[in-house]
This record gives sequence, C-alpha cells and structure tokens, in this order.
Amino acid sequence: MLRLNKIVLWAGLLVCLQGSMVAQNSTASPYTRFGYGMIADRSFGAGRSMGGIGYGLRSSKQINPMNPASYSSMDSLTFLFDVGASLQLSLLNNEENSHRNLNGNLMYLAMQFPLSDRIAMSAGLLPYSHTGYTMSVLNEKDEISHMDTYSGKGGLNDVYLGLSIDIWKKRLALGANISYMFGTIEHNSAVSYYGGTQSISNLYTTQKVNLRNFKFDVGLQYTHPLSKTERLIFGTAFSPGIKLSAVNYDIISSDAGVLSADTVHNLKFNLPNTLGIGVSYEKDYKLLVAADLTWQEWSKAHFGDYTEDFKDRLKFIIGGEYIPNNFTRQYLSRVRYRAGFHYSNSYLRFNGLGYNEYGVSIGAGFPMIDNRSFINTSFEYVKVAPEAKSLINEQYFRFTLSFTFNEFWFFKLRMD
Repeated sequence: MLRLNKIVLWAGLLVCLQGSMVAQNSTASPYTRFGYGMIADRSFGAGRSMGGIGYGLRSSKQINPMNPASYSSMDSLTFLFDVGASLQLSLLNNEENSHRNLNGNLMYLAMQFPLSDRIAMSAGLLPYSHTGYTMSVLNEKDEISHMDTYSGKGGLNDVYLGLSIDIWKKRLALGANISYMFGTIEHNSAVSYYGGTQSISNLYTTQKVNLRNFKFDVGLQYTHPLSKTERLIFGTAFSPGIKLSAVNYDIISSDAGVLSADTVHNLKFNLPNTLGIGVSYEKDYKLLVAADLTWQEWSKAHFGDYTEDFKDRLKFIIGGEYIPNNFTRQYLSRVRYRAGFHYSNSYLRFNGLGYNEYGVSIGAGFPMIDNRSFINTSFEYVKVAPEAKSLINEQYFRFTLSFTFNEFWFFKLRMD
C-alpha cells in the first residue's frame, strides 16, 4: 500500500504541474510561424548537457524516454522522479534589424518505477514542438500608414506511458511508449492604420488549430560487455508517423467586432516517421561516450495547406560524461562533468531555402546528500545559420536545471 500511495502522490504532482508547462512558450523564433514550429529536444537533464543523446543511453539513475527500452535498467528497489526547467536568451538579427528576448519554461516531468526484477514502467509529460514569436513591419504609403504585427503561441505536447522488459540475460531489452499527443497552435495578425483624414478600421485575423491523437514508440537496446566494468550499448527507437485529428478555426475581426468565422475539419495534419540509432561506451563510475543519429521523414508530412516546403531532417549528436573519482569524500571529484555537440538541418523550407542548426553544451550532475539523487545543470549555445542572408540569424544561450530524485521506496527491513 505504501508503494501505491507514493506513486499516486507523485502522479498527482505531475498532473498539477502539467497545466503551467503547457501554457508557456519556450521560443521567440519567427521560423515557428510555419509548420509545427520548433521541434523540441526529447532528452532529459543529463542527456541535454551531453548534446541531447539518448538512444544508446542506459542508466539506472535517470529517465530516458528517447528509448523506452532503457527503463528496465533500474533496479527493483528504486523510484525515480525527474523535473526540469530552462531559461533562454534569444538573439535574432537580419540585414536590417536585431532583437533579443528572454523566456523560461518548465520543460518536462516524469517518473519511473519497477514492476519486477525485469520490468519497469515510466510516465511523463514533455513537449513535442514549440510555437512562439512576435514581429512587426511598418508600411508607409502616402498619407496613410499601417503597422502589420504577427504573433503566435502554442505547440504540441506528449503525455506518455512506457513499459520495458529485459528479455535476455540483462543484455537485450525491449520497450514501448504509448503517447497522447495534444496541443493548440495559434497564429495572429493585426493591421493597424494611422494617419490620413479617413478613418479606417483596424483588422485582426486569428488562425488556430487544435490537434490530438495517440502515438506509439518502440525501442531496443543491446548491451555487449567488454569487461566487468566496461560495455558497449547499441540502441534504436522507431516512431511511426501518425495522422492528427484537427479542428481549424479562422476568425477575421475589426474594431467593430467579428467579420467572419469559419471552422474547418478536413485539412490534413500528420507527423513523420522517426528513426533513431545510437551507441555508447560505458566504464562504471568513470566514463561515458555516446553518439546518436535521428532521421525524420518530414517530406511526407502535412500541416494543413503547408506541405510543399517540408524536408527530411537529420540530427547528429555526440556527447560524454566524466567522473574524476566516485569513491572519495572530495565533493568536486564526485561531480559528473558533461559536454556535447549537435547538428541538424531544418525540416522547414522557405522558397527552397532553409537553415542548419549547431549547438554545443556543457554541464554537470551534482550529487545530493544521499549520493543517489542529482541536481543537473547545463549551459547550451545554439546557432541557427540560414542558407541566405535575407533570412534571420538566431542565437540561443540556454540554461537548464533539473532535479532527479532517486528513492529507495521499495526497500524492506528484515528483523531476526
């Protein structure tokens, strides 16, 4: 009964926090005006400071929804709870203008617990994509001028429930997630007139789409021992593309009120096939080095009428972790020092042009008093480099803070 009560307690906290997480924006990029916006990083605290690795990551001390096969790595006496938040400074510029923006958000939260020696379960909430921007253009013509203002918000969210099982000698593990995808993406524009002798009413348009459906992920991990303390882990995960149930709202209004409103149900929205592969080298309590490759088939995806400018996306990540001395009283020697690098192309195209994204990260895992739970930090620099000077250059300085609570909730005392 104690197990169930504590699981219900943490699950209740997860539900209470998800409202604030869904309501906030995590980007200020004008590129998110198109398609599903910015695709979110699905790795959690430790993985983020190593560039975002996950497919070949198999740790009993952290939750890794990138590959659901990883859940069964935990021992039968442990309960994990992980929550993360970020603070981001965005620097945007083109040939004529520059802009900076500071925003923050609760990024993810999840829990994980064993069902037996070979089976473990995980549940959590994390973002799939972000939309968030505001930009204005001044148009001056004769005596009458107008300001065009564009803004957007929202995104897709992923509530998942996952299960993993060791199917062969603690060396081969299989896992799966079932997710409920949901969210609202909203784009607004306003035309404000001023000057001249003729009174002209301002115009406002809103395009909003509500999206939802279930998604399925499957993962596999194989552990190849090199010695008693060293191993190679090979991992892969696949998420088949899905069609999203969508309701699209188009509203045009003026200062006098609503001019027209239309609801459309037959537009096509779907997410792409996603395949990830990864490999990692581990040496117990000393070293981790890993690399991931992700492919997403965006060329066959749809976002309503916006389909022609989607392109398949590739993302490459390499990262690692180093522990100077895990068995000493010197605190800084027990800290887990991490670093990583990632590269990806954009799935969005603008008149045949897109951008490439580069990122480097450093971070650390600070053990708490019990030496099982961790405070994870990471500092990340991301450069969005467009293929043409006319497009917007973006730079991001992102700080991430997460807490991984590791509890011996299932330990039983024996008395003779």
